[in-house]
Formats: sequence, structure tokens, C-alpha cells
Amino acid sequence: MALSSMTGFARSHGTSGPYAFEWELKSVNAKGFDFRLRLPAGWDDIEAAARKRATELLSRGTVYANLTVKRTGAASIVRINEDVLASILKVASEISARTDAVAPSVDGLLGIKGVIEVAEPESDEAEMQAARAAVSASFEQALQSLIEMRKREGVALGQILAQRMDEMESLTKRAEAAPGRKPEAIRARLAEQVAALLETSDRFDADRLNQEAILIAAKADIREELDRIVSHIAQARELLGKGGAVGRRLDFLAQEFNREVNTTCSKSNDIELTNMGLEMKGVVEQFREQVQNLE
Repeated sequence: MALSSMTGFARSHGTSGPYAFEWELKSVNAKGFDFRLRLPAGWDDIEAAARKRATELLSRGTVYANLTVKRTGAASIVRINEDVLASILKVASEISARTDAVAPSVDGLLGIKGVIEVAEPESDEAEMQAARAAVSASFEQALQSLIEMRKREGVALGQILAQRMDEMESLTKRAEAAPGRKPEAIRARLAEQVAALLETSDRFDADRLNQEAILIAAKADIREELDRIVSHIAQARELLGKGGAVGRRLDFLAQEFNREVNTTCSKSNDIELTNMGLEMKGVVEQFREQVQNLE
């Protein structure tokens, strides 16, 4: 299965009888899946099927779906609201009886809100059924286009994430080979520090200092952290190769990477290893940011 991004955009349009319609779909990052559908009045019948289909094909991201429909070739029906007009004329007559006001003109009356009503012509049921079927088919087309765009972006994200893993592997190998992490190097540094302390005072217990030095050397060993980083790299590569909706699992791995790198930096007592750890932190952060875009 291919990797898929959570971001994408798609449009589809068509006509059916007197109806012209257009779908616009947009998806953005989200922790889960959310489908937000906006339909014009009278088209609610297609909501359930559209929502079901989107849920079947997508697992993460917020998807905004908007349908616009226009009816062409049918003249609108213009009606006078007799009740509203009668009420206005009654009020106008009462005012005229009390004052010398001029009676309202026809164009003035027609300009009052509510006097004129514009209604769409009655819909033919057969035409509406055909239009609903066409609109549903168009939604499927837009949804497939959205999925294809998300997959194309997913391919690009996969390449970037694979590069980050290559960088992590290279840094891990450099840390493995760093002279400063070798036991003899750690012992030598500690021996120098112990010797310096013994020279400054005769109150230090040499045996106790040696024991403490051994404990410090053991705590400074980053063997386990490096092994876990190598294991996480292998897991990340496996997930990237597997594809599908692996964004959450890769996000969890990014947190594990960050934990191990932080521990490595805190244990390091060598400037070269510290610099490598900081470089690793930068790579892990880039990895984490890109993973946020994956489904």
C-alpha cells in the first residue's frame, strides 16, 4: 500500500437535465477523521451515502466537502404576497387619513421587502432522482481525485522521511565509532580528573574515588540508547515500506527517537558526542514535523 498525505484538494462538476452542479473537496491534517459536508437546501438525501463512502476510503484528516447546484433553463416564479400587501395598504390608508401624505406608488409598494416573492419552479421528481444520481457519481469522482492527490503527496513525504532515516543511521554509526565513547577514553578522562583531585587535597579517599569513577563510566555508556535508535530506524523503514495509514505509529516512533536522543545527550561527557546528539535532535524534529502530514 502507498503512503498517503492528509492534505489534498479536488473538484468535479457536471449537469443532469436542468441542473448544473460542482463538488469541491479539501482535506487538512487532523488527529482523527472528520467529514464536514455542506449541501444546498433540498439535497440532504445524498448526505448519508457520501459520508459513508468518505469514511470507507479515508482514515485520517478533516475533509471539507461543498456542493453547489444551479438550475438552468427554468424561469423563476414571481408572486405577490397578498397578505403583506394588504397590511401595507391598510397602514398607508390610515396614515393618509391623518395627514396630507401622498398615497404610495406602485413601484414604492413593490420595493418593500416581502411584497414580492421569487420562487423556483416546481421540480420534476424524475429529473430530481436523475440529478441526485449524477451528483453522487460526481462526488465519487471528486473523492477519488482527492485520494490520488493525497497519495502523490504521500510518495513525496515517504522520500523525505526515508532521507531522515538515512541521516539518523549515519549519525548513529558516527556515534558508534566516536573515540570519546570508548570505555578506555572514558576511563582516561576520569583518571585525569581523579588525579587532579588527589593532587589538590589529601583528604580524598583514592579507593572511593575509583569506585565512583567506575559508576560514572557505566552511567555514561550510551550502548543501549544507540541500540534502541537502530531498532527504531528499522521499524520506521518497515512502516514506510508497508504504507497505508501508518502516520500515528510513525508519530509514536518520533517520540521514542526523541527520548533516546535526549538521553544520549544527557549521558554524553564528550563534546563530539554532544554535537552529534544535537544534530540527531534536529533530524528527529524534521522527521516528526513531516510525519504529522501522513494519514
